[in-house]
Amino acid sequence: MVLANGHMLAMGRQFALADVEVTVATADLSRVRAFRAANASRSLQAAGSDVPDYPRIQTDFALSLDYAQLDASVAPTRPLDAVTYLRPEEEIALGPACWLWDYLRRSRLGGFFLPLSGGIDSCATALIVHSMCRLVADACQAGDEQVLADLRRCCGDPTYTPTSVFDVAGRLFHTCYMGTINSSAETRGRARLLAQSIGSYHVDLDMDTVVAAIVTLFTVVTGGSAPQYAVHGGSAAENLALQNIQARLRMLLAYLFAALLPWVRQSSGGPLLVLGSANVDESLRGYFTKYDCSSADLNPIGSISKADLRRFVAFARTEMQLPVLDEFLAAMPSAELVPLADGSCAQSDEVEMGMTYDELSVFGRLRKVDKCGPYSMFVRLLHEWSDSLTPAEIGAKVKRFFYYYAVNRHKMTTLTPAYHAETYSPDDNRFDLRPFLYDTAWTWQFACIDRAVKRMTKE
Repeated sequence: MVLANGHMLAMGRQFALADVEVTVATADLSRVRAFRAANASRSLQAAGSDVPDYPRIQTDFALSLDYAQLDASVAPTRPLDAVTYLRPEEEIALGPACWLWDYLRRSRLGGFFLPLSGGIDSCATALIVHSMCRLVADACQAGDEQVLADLRRCCGDPTYTPTSVFDVAGRLFHTCYMGTINSSAETRGRARLLAQSIGSYHVDLDMDTVVAAIVTLFTVVTGGSAPQYAVHGGSAAENLALQNIQARLRMLLAYLFAALLPWVRQSSGGPLLVLGSANVDESLRGYFTKYDCSSADLNPIGSISKADLRRFVAFARTEMQLPVLDEFLAAMPSAELVPLADGSCAQSDEVEMGMTYDELSVFGRLRKVDKCGPYSMFVRLLHEWSDSLTPAEIGAKVKRFFYYYAVNRHKMTTLTPAYHAETYSPDDNRFDLRPFLYDTAWTWQFACIDRAVKRMTKE
């Protein structure tokens, strides 16, 4: 940006692939001097008795030539009539996209690999990569030699010239749906249609045999019976272990395919960077499996909330002309790690968490940005949610959030490096110096909430 006297004279692009972008404007220094002299506070300070008398040194040069003031062709830049700032949805589309491209070209690897689940988070991550491919294709068509050279190096083809955004995506972007017997036909279909719509190289696989092999190994070693899901009579420990097996195997398969897909495709561009897709809300609460496919090389949405991701996907549906996104926006969030009920998903993220994603986003921002503890958060939410919830219900939700926030804090120390979009970020390794272990009972704070609820209930 170039500003003078509070007016915007020129403004460059907020996000671009270029290493350097120069924005130029012509300012009238006499107007600047007059503007500063009109500020009374500056005049009083300059006239103060305690201001040192700085010597003036005459030079044989000037910032602007004398004749330029009399040259009608050299005119100050007129202020912009309107200044346009990107909306949050546009920032999500462009900021992480430029970040991914910069990391890819500097790492000198062959592209990206993304486990595509058919849910809104991996969908948003795929759209960000699609946005990156659009920027790269546009830059190449505009004659940007540096971007073209970087693209050729990533593809391992010194003569390659992209013909479209789908051509770029087919070379750089690899997606994979890793299904099990617990996966629904709807999520598989959504993943396939999205991959076709954005042009990624897509793999569709079932990993039930791998899951069964792990369970069989455990059963043989321990000499006991095979663990069962809760719907089949298994305990909570069995149910959770069977879900985590599926989640963690997806990380192993992601790195296997990222290493070998370029070899399968006979590409000399090198292995792929694995992308994660855990949003900030779930990370703060710890609603993910440690070392599942959220563990990756990079996470473009790591500091973006679920609500913002939904708005971004809705924006991309129109701006990127992708009608398939309507299905993602209408789908119920689910990990699909337990058996289906009559062929349909029987697992809801919001039911398991005991709170909606909108509520979780409020909890996260109050904790991470406003530094609220349990009691101060309860007091804040009394003023915001009292129209729809009783004090007891608000207190129960706050205590539930802080219990899981504390018990899952160890997960914060292994988060995938993420694009840092704002102060609402879960990444303790870089942006938080608080301890990563808390007393999960929050004895004093929860007691304060209980006393307040009891007092308000009596009144």
